[in-house]
Amino acid sequence: MSGAGLVAGKVALVTGAAQGIGRASALAFAREGAKVMVSDMNAAGEAVAEEIAKAGGEAAFRRCDVTRVGEIESLVLGTVEHFGRLDCAHNNAGGPGLGGAAHQITRDDWDHVIALNLTSVFYCLRYEIPIMVQQGGGAIVNTASGAGLIAVPGLAHYSAAKHGVLGLTKTAALENARTGVRINAICPGSVDTPALRVHIAKDPRIEKAILASQPGGRLGTPDEIAEAVVWMCSDRASFVTGESFVVDGGAVMR
Repeated sequence: MSGAGLVAGKVALVTGAAQGIGRASALAFAREGAKVMVSDMNAAGEAVAEEIAKAGGEAAFRRCDVTRVGEIESLVLGTVEHFGRLDCAHNNAGGPGLGGAAHQITRDDWDHVIALNLTSVFYCLRYEIPIMVQQGGGAIVNTASGAGLIAVPGLAHYSAAKHGVLGLTKTAALENARTGVRINAICPGSVDTPALRVHIAKDPRIEKAILASQPGGRLGTPDEIAEAVVWMCSDRASFVTGESFVVDGGAVMR
């Protein structure tokens, strides 16, 4: 894994990396030559770091609850302390919460979903950007969603958070246009992850409805999202910043 690749010789940090898109992203970074800090509040992320090491790459695991500012700061600074620098970051941790009509969402669920999906990205940027600026450059990808582009009934808080991620991404990208730090967002569509499978298991009609919304008739895979993330962090995307990269099989353009 440590040979030549799109991000060979770089250090990458991935949050929410224990499973799904984050796991695929961490593995893809390593496969393309980066040293990877695997982070998640779930200790299962340690197995992802071990998987990278067994394949010949270099990785470490650090637990982090991204709803806690102090833990984000420790994660970013700890990555630099461990690997010596920080070149790429995929601020991926997130989740949809309980849901319900906008007027039925509880205050606690609203606060949690905003903290997990939006405020966490703000604080990741707050600690990642200065390090990259000091180094002379870097690349950051924030995980937004198709829900950041269109309305999603029943997930007002999640949709609001992901819309916010796009605004935050564009603003930070513009502010850093001359610093060498590129900041983009990825907008995945419906991706076959363990989290989605748990949601689908609640009602067989859910999967049918999701597939009906997919022009290609299938879910995306975590690997398909990860490939886009790594490309955006590579030098091949050197003139790409402030973008909302939609990877959803054409779902939101319908």
